[in-house]
Amino acid sequence: MNLKYMYEALNIAKNSGNDIPVGAVIVKDGEIISKAVNEREKKQDATLHAEISAIKKANKKFKSWRLNNCEMYVTLEPCPMCASAIIQARVSKVYFGAYDFLNGAFGSKSDMKKIMNSDIIYQGGILEEECTQLLKNYFEGLRNAKNTAG
Repeated sequence: MNLKYMYEALNIAKNSGNDIPVGAVIVKDGEIISKAVNEREKKQDATLHAEISAIKKANKKFKSWRLNNCEMYVTLEPCPMCASAIIQARVSKVYFGAYDFLNGAFGSKSDMKKIMNSDIIYQGGILEEECTQLLKNYFEGLRNAKNTAG
């Protein structure tokens, strides 16, 4: 685990526009292969979570759906859709920041590792305070905008 990649995920999450600020970075052999932010609102596509977009970019770069020996750094614990895609893509390790007690699929709400009988390694709570604060600020801004408008 290398904190510089989680800082990179956090920095790109800050540029997610109107989307929930989640950033994902995929690393292989110490090199960033791909990075992405949530674009669900921007592109009106429910599947465009940061993790899915980062996987697609890495697949394209490698010309393969397999991401063996790759690590993913993501600012929020992956949901079931993303955790499943991460496992299917053969990502070896996942490091995430904020826990997602509503939808988290690497231990908080469910555990896709057990459901899918995977040997993936994951660790949460990396820069947890910074990642959680970014999300809190985003949702607070939405509430304030709604209260001001309405």
